[in-house]
Formats: sequence, C-alpha cells, structure tokens
Amino acid sequence: MKRKSLNVQKLKFIDKDKKFSKLYSKLSKIISRNKNINSFTVAVSGGPDSMALAGLSNLLMNKENYKVFFVLVDHGIRKDSKKEALQVKKVLSRNNIKLRILSNNTKILSNIQKNARDIRYKLLSDFCKKNKVKYLITAHHQDDQIETFLIRLSRGSGVEGLSSMNEKTELKKGFYLLRPFLDIEKSELSYVSKKIFNKTFKDPTNKNKKFLRTNIRNLKKILEKKGINPQRIANSIRNISLTKEAINFYVKKSIKKYVKFKKKETILNFTDFRKEPKEIKFRIMNIIVKKRGNNYYPPRSYKIVNLIDRFETNKLSKCTLGGCVFEKKKNLLHVYREI
Repeated sequence: MKRKSLNVQKLKFIDKDKKFSKLYSKLSKIISRNKNINSFTVAVSGGPDSMALAGLSNLLMNKENYKVFFVLVDHGIRKDSKKEALQVKKVLSRNNIKLRILSNNTKILSNIQKNARDIRYKLLSDFCKKNKVKYLITAHHQDDQIETFLIRLSRGSGVEGLSSMNEKTELKKGFYLLRPFLDIEKSELSYVSKKIFNKTFKDPTNKNKKFLRTNIRNLKKILEKKGINPQRIANSIRNISLTKEAINFYVKKSIKKYVKFKKKETILNFTDFRKEPKEIKFRIMNIIVKKRGNNYYPPRSYKIVNLIDRFETNKLSKCTLGGCVFEKKKNLLHVYREI
C-alpha cells in the first residue's frame, strides 16, 4: 500500500511542478504519437538521466496503463558493477519498479565503449524480441547530443554524422529506438530524478580520460567558459538535421530506382549509382551496409567513402565491410551478409 500511495502522491506532484510536468508531458506525447504502442522497454543505467526516465515511465504506466519493462545491462567490466546494479534495483524497487538485470558474458578487451554499446543494444533487443516489445526507450539528452556532435566533428563527419542522434530510429525491421529527451538538458533530468528517488549513481568510467567522450565532455565545459553557448550548438544540430531530411527524401527516390533488396542479397546498379553526387552515394551505401549487415551503427564514414572510391576506380572487385561482402559483377554490385 505504501508503494502504491507513493506513486499516487508523485502523480499529483506533476501538476504542481513545472519542470516535472514538462518532462512527463514530453515523454507522454512522444510515446502516444507512435501508433499501436501499448508496451515499451526502458534502458536503465543508474545515472540521473536514466533514473528520471524510469521514474517518469513508471508514473506514465500507472496513469495510462502501458506495459513497461525496466532493464539494466551489467557489462561486468568493473569488479563492482554487479553490486552497483543490485543497488539500482533496490532503489527502484522502493518505488514499485521491477528492474531486470541482463549480464554480459562476453569479454570486452578492446574498443571498450563501442563494443559495450553494441553488446548492450544486442542484449536489450533480444530481451524486447522475447517479450514482444517493439519500442526501446533511452534517456539520451541534449548534453549527449552535443557531445556526439563534437566527437563526430573531430572525426571529420559529414551531414549524416553531424546531425547526431534522431528521436526515432529503426534498429531492426519493426523494432524502434526512441529518445524523447534530446532537447532536454541533463540538469532537468537530474532534478526530476532527485525528486523521485532522492538518490542516483555515477559511473566512474565517465571520468576516465582514456575515453574520447570523457575528453569531449571536458572540452565542452571549456567551450562554455569561453562563451560558446551549448544551446546554439544544439540549434546548429537541428539545422543540420533538417538538411539531412531533405537529402534523405532524394536518397529514398534513388534507392527505388536502382537498388533491389532481396532476401539474401542487395543488388545495386553501379552504372546509375556512380552518376549521383558523393553525398547521395555515401548515404545509399550506408543504408545498404546497415540493412544487410543488420548493424545498429554503420562503419565509420571514411571506410564507406574509401570503399566507393575503390570500386569506382576499378581497384576492387570484392571486399568485406560492416559484416557484409561486396562483389562487383560487370555493372552490378552484389552485397550479402558475411558468414
């Protein structure tokens, strides 16, 4: 009874607190505008942003009768990670939130952040598939968006990369990732998290300077001190996203003309393909690699650009990239999944 009354009490609190109400309404609107959504999975890490998402999702579940799963992936990279996961579970249980912990049994020895991210999404998507859930929700926020932009800027990314993360991404056919808080500052999520749980957890790897994102985060603080407004960077990201939408409209038309997605392979008419502007060629190849390789993220942009250049100059007839095999036969490029 105490746990139930606690939820009711906080549902009433929403109407009185503008910050709380803003985030709750944002989450509710984004979920409701996706048709036929009656269940979703919340990715939890224990940080203030994901805890805020968990708390708001729990309240939304009570009010709107959604079926919600709360899932945390324990990578086991740090020796205390299991203990920390159980602490998060204990805090959530006090608010009648049942947390499921998925343990990673694969050793991560290199490219830790990327491989950990890929494994995390694989475990989460497998969980969703098993429980017949089509939507996974994460607490990525505006600060994450800006950091991603700066990381990709440092790597020389084009429009696709610099547009950073999307609110909705199809990870696999019929399975979607939603990021409802991309225009929300981390401080707002921290505020809500503290109001609901009075406690959050910090990941010590966030301060590890061997990771690029940590260094970018520190750079962002320096830029702010020098007068570079994060909100203006966020506005630039939105403007680039609008450019990406316009390009994608053209890309879809081009794909219909000369790309055939078959059951076991994708066939690209290379004669028509090579007439396109560089950015369009890059986008088309990006989509092919992502779909055929069944990857959450495509390979780095320079690798795709290099692949296109080598096929165009006839320096290549067959190669592999992103879990795909590329084989050129006369004027057709055949792409199939690497076994």
